[in-house]
Amino acid sequence: MSLIRAFQIAETGGKACFSSIERQNPGPGQVRLSIRACGLNFADLLIQNGTYQDIPAAPFTLGMEIAGEISAIGESVQGFEPGQRVAVYAGQGGLAEEGVFDADRVIPIPDAMSFEQAAGFQVAYGTSHMALAHRGRLQPGETLLVTGAAGGVGLTAVEIGKLMGATVIAHARGADKLKVAKAAGADHLVDDGEDLRQRLLDLGGADVVYDAVGGAAFKAAFRAMRPEGRLIAIGFASGDVPQIPANHLMVKNLDVIGFYIGGYMKFRPDAVRNSFATLMGWFEQGRLRPHISHVLPLDRVEEGMALLRDRKSTGKVVIRVS
Repeated sequence: MSLIRAFQIAETGGKACFSSIERQNPGPGQVRLSIRACGLNFADLLIQNGTYQDIPAAPFTLGMEIAGEISAIGESVQGFEPGQRVAVYAGQGGLAEEGVFDADRVIPIPDAMSFEQAAGFQVAYGTSHMALAHRGRLQPGETLLVTGAAGGVGLTAVEIGKLMGATVIAHARGADKLKVAKAAGADHLVDDGEDLRQRLLDLGGADVVYDAVGGAAFKAAFRAMRPEGRLIAIGFASGDVPQIPANHLMVKNLDVIGFYIGGYMKFRPDAVRNSFATLMGWFEQGRLRPHISHVLPLDRVEEGMALLRDRKSTGKVVIRVS
């Protein structure tokens, strides 16, 4: 029996820790990867706390987005071969030396893209692209507000919003994080300590709000939206899930839109694959520049989680597995 190392939750409600688990062989429609890197996400913290909307049945290995090389191919898999460099948004299984994943979730990565870039690319860029283009219907010339603009998803929303022709307002905590958002293309910067609603009104309001924070930021942005504005709820990093006054929706003819990329993987995986293909093309053209603030070895995964928990990272935190 061949064993591999994995950062696992062994039982429901249990604490994640390193375990030795049996190596798996791919079944029909699956591939096995030698995992090189895994991107960390705020959702990994929520999963550990038992508060995420989609928690796998225990035991399971943490790590939602993965990059590596194919080491074995299951029956009926076409279009892939051993040694090929690929990425996969699997929702689990990334913080391990190897993993078996469904081939229909696997995508090739460009030669110019490192494993670390690929591991931190899918969730953040996929979320922002689908939320802004597919759900938010962002148009050139519109004004986009991004809250949590220096975080893993927020920074990509700044970058993609600017690429789509919007005027981008970045909201983040502190000068250092705002500097990162400015470098990604933000036109206007609002510090978390400022009156967000008033600053937005001074700038003419927002057509689209991309909110991964919730709480006070959501409420302030909601009150400063233009007529027919669209507010996209991505997450609630503040821990406060806001309530929406429906009468205010009517007065300004507003849309409040939910977006969860994991849900699309279940009922519209084709839309996610098409989005990833577009994004990979933009990367190859040099139009996207992934920002990774920390790359840590597998032994330091808990340190990486703490960086997310304590808001001490910008862009992505990536774990180098091998």
